[in-house]
Amino acid sequence: MDKKYWVPALEKAHAVTRLVAEEPGQLKLTDLCKRLDISKSSMFSLLQTMEALHWLARDRSDTYTLGMHFGMMGSAFFRQFDLIDAFRKEAPSYMREVNESIQLASLEGNEIVYMAKEAAPSLVQMVSGPGTRLPAHATGLGKMLLSSLDESQLGLLYSEDSLSSLTPFTLRTKQELFRQLAAIRQQGYALDLQEGVMGFNCIAVPVYQSGNKMIAAISFSMPLHNWEEKREQALKLILSLANKLSFSTNAASELE
Repeated sequence: MDKKYWVPALEKAHAVTRLVAEEPGQLKLTDLCKRLDISKSSMFSLLQTMEALHWLARDRSDTYTLGMHFGMMGSAFFRQFDLIDAFRKEAPSYMREVNESIQLASLEGNEIVYMAKEAAPSLVQMVSGPGTRLPAHATGLGKMLLSSLDESQLGLLYSEDSLSSLTPFTLRTKQELFRQLAAIRQQGYALDLQEGVMGFNCIAVPVYQSGNKMIAAISFSMPLHNWEEKREQALKLILSLANKLSFSTNAASELE
């Protein structure tokens, strides 16, 4: 990574977190200062902030342990593997019914990351294997996931008015994107009409976890020549699959 984008405060917070994780309940403020060579004033500010964010917890002896935030994040980290397993179990039958590919993706910043794919037996495929990243605004999956964010969160992700283009059909401005997101919230699904890859359309719907939080999205993708014939069937089936995956994820969460 280019060091000009490095954030020293985050590096210090990371170092504190790792040290506390290695020696929970053993280290006080002064111990952390000595071990990490951080001034007392800087360490005090770091610890105050990390306590407020529930990254750390301080006990009666003024030593530190990891806070509840990391319990929640750890649970979410492992739950994504439950989701991938559920997708791999359920998606094949849905793929065979429409004979089109299904993708599972999550949101990271203003990009989507493909987590899993059930590919149709076709010579023509979108490049959307696990680990592939694409701009969220250029995909149905991404727009579905962005629709779960509020105005302030979206503003942080899209500070500039212009958007990068992957095809002639990709949304070009933040205003166009935000208008589409408002419509997506109302209708409950998102479309990608050759916006990410020329010759392919997609229809995407959300996957939820407990508390009605959107954690991922799934989509059918298909060549343009199949779109009109299969669009309605694909929407019905992808909604059914999303309900199954949401149920599986919530059931796993309740067992933790």
